[in-house]
Amino acid sequence: MDLHSLLPMRETDSNKFIAYLAIIATPFALGAFLLSWAPSMQYSNEDPAGDGFVPPRSIERLVDTTQASTVTVFCTPKAGKASQGTAWAIELETDVSKEYPTTLITNHHVIEDCIGVESEVTINLLYKDKIKAVIVKWDKENDLAVLATTKKLPVLELSENIPWPGYWVMALGSADGYEGSIAFGNVLNLIYNDILITNNVSGGNSGGPLVDNEGVVVGIVSWSKDIEQYNGAKSLDAFCAKILDCKYETDGEKTWWEY
Repeated sequence: MDLHSLLPMRETDSNKFIAYLAIIATPFALGAFLLSWAPSMQYSNEDPAGDGFVPPRSIERLVDTTQASTVTVFCTPKAGKASQGTAWAIELETDVSKEYPTTLITNHHVIEDCIGVESEVTINLLYKDKIKAVIVKWDKENDLAVLATTKKLPVLELSENIPWPGYWVMALGSADGYEGSIAFGNVLNLIYNDILITNNVSGGNSGGPLVDNEGVVVGIVSWSKDIEQYNGAKSLDAFCAKILDCKYETDGEKTWWEY
């Protein structure tokens, strides 16, 4: 038998073997593609910039950024009587901005007993020493107050959009005196100037920022319920009473504030 006559057969077998390997490998390659494609599509679909219902891409980054702008507030008008809450830095000019360049927002009920009492309001960053703060103005009806301090802090931005029921939100503050407490939840509903939230908050959270999945402030944590399964924050509508100079805009499809 001519050995050369076997060569075409071997080449054909080799081609069949390669084709067989290709058939076997294709499903694995397709599976690998789908496995890599699915997370990327999920990453795109869960973009906080376009979907207020999803959690942030980095909760750690959101917490750190919000915490850097948030302080604990102490009002101690006399021995044996004190209140504690939370405040956060905002870009807002006041009459004392030259001396106290950082402006803070908190609740009126947090500093109410210190109004008119000199040098009895102090603040501190997480696990840092207390420093002096001054009361600039307040809005008792909407339970808001403006403080100022010499400590320079990064400011938090205000949302230009109205939060919607179901939106993901985070509350940060000194819950029950525990500084740096974090509570995740959702917007339950909105009523007048209040945002009803499912976040677990308690005394000490008052005045703290309620931020969305992009880290912008949508409300100010203000009250809690003992029985019902929700708590409350003041919406940014309440700001427009005495705190900020703002306008309410709408184009028929979208509503937002201009500050």
